[in-house]
Formats: sequence, C-alpha cells, structure tokens
Amino acid sequence: MKVVLRNPRRELDMSGPRRVNALLAELDLNREAVLVIVDGTLVTGDATLPADATVEVRPVISGGAR
Repeated sequence: MKVVLRNPRRELDMSGPRRVNALLAELDLNREAVLVIVDGTLVTGDATLPADATVEVRPVISGGAR
C-alpha cells in the first residue's frame, strides 16, 4: 500500500493488508493526533486497509477564534 504522510510530506510503500492501528503503531504515530483517510473517506482505527490502498495520514490541527 502507498502511505502519504503530511507535515512533512513523504510517501512510503508498505505491505498490506493491515489494520489502521497496526499501521500507525509501526509508524510510531499517536492515533489521536492524526486523521487517516482512504479514497477520500475518514477511517477508524479498527478498519482494515487493503494491500492496494492509498492511505493519507494527516495531523489533527485545531484552533479557533479568541
């Protein structure tokens, strides 16, 4: 599977299928600090990612007005 990481942008090729939580653990990423998107759809930590998926991992950014 192709994994696209943001901030900084980089691409990795990883074997699959695997669960989202397992992928994030291997990448040493906190599940609560990132969003995982597959084909434009936000997926949960227990979702299984197919071997041919393109997965985007984006950091969660929050903010607001004072």
